Amino acid sequence: MRALLHDPAAPRGVRLGDTNEPTPGPRQALIQVTATSLNFGEVAFLADHRKPGEVAGWDAAGVVLAGAEDGSGPPPGARVVTFGWGGGWAQRRAVDTGELAVLPDGVDDVSAAALPVAGVTALRAVRRLGAVVGRRVLITGASGGVGRYAVQLAARAGAHVVASVGRPERGEGLAELGAAEVTVGLDQAPPFYGVIDNVGGALLSEAYELLEPGGLALSVGMASLAPTTINFERARLSNPGSRVEAFVAGSSLGADLAYLADLLSAGELDAQVGWRGGWERADEAIEALRGRRVLGKAVLEVPG
Repeated sequence: MRALLHDPAAPRGVRLGDTNEPTPGPRQALIQVTATSLNFGEVAFLADHRKPGEVAGWDAAGVVLAGAEDGSGPPPGARVVTFGWGGGWAQRRAVDTGELAVLPDGVDDVSAAALPVAGVTALRAVRRLGAVVGRRVLITGASGGVGRYAVQLAARAGAHVVASVGRPERGEGLAELGAAEVTVGLDQAPPFYGVIDNVGGALLSEAYELLEPGGLALSVGMASLAPTTINFERARLSNPGSRVEAFVAGSSLGADLAYLADLLSAGELDAQVGWRGGWERADEAIEALRGRRVLGKAVLEVPG
């Protein structure tokens, strides 16, 4: 089968080539992939996590070709959205049945492929903050995939959402998604109950110091590619009891994927696909994503 393979010699680290068919385990379904999305974390750190010739790809939508041997999961012919730590950038993938959800008829494959990592990360981060009704929640890197889902889901949960972006044009559409405020940077920002940070580096340090006492900052991503240094002594004096956590979305995404797909179907969530094209344009998509020129998600359409 054809796939996007990791190739360290290629300009963007990937090339189209041939690879072996996947062999499903007893609790895995075999999926014909129709669309796969790119996440900043997997393209920025591709060489760190993949060997030459391996197939990356966390998110994919498609059709079940063969159901799981143990009878779990949907039958052949079902349209699904899937998650796994690899294999999504191929024509077919084997995926655990606990990491997929059947798609409602009203959700197209491109929108569905944008859901797994970004959508579930945002959903679980908002849940981790706890009750946010009427509270100020800061989302940094709000123009990216996780950020645009987090804006929508935090606003849906009743938060006063402050969306922080790197450039004014990156804030396009965030107010319509539910952001009460859209800012460039954090100058003179008042305290926040919670922070969902997708940037890292100095911005996370600054955001942490803006927490109200007892507040929580979640370090979700590292779009800055820079480490974070935090002055905890100053934080102890200015916002006692505040915390910062390295957030990981975890696994067993199936139920949350189903919930998000239902929101898409009902028109209560927007997938925010800012770039789409055939997978022969993968280099273009990766360059746009790493260059911060995609508002939301980049999705590749995969031929049969």
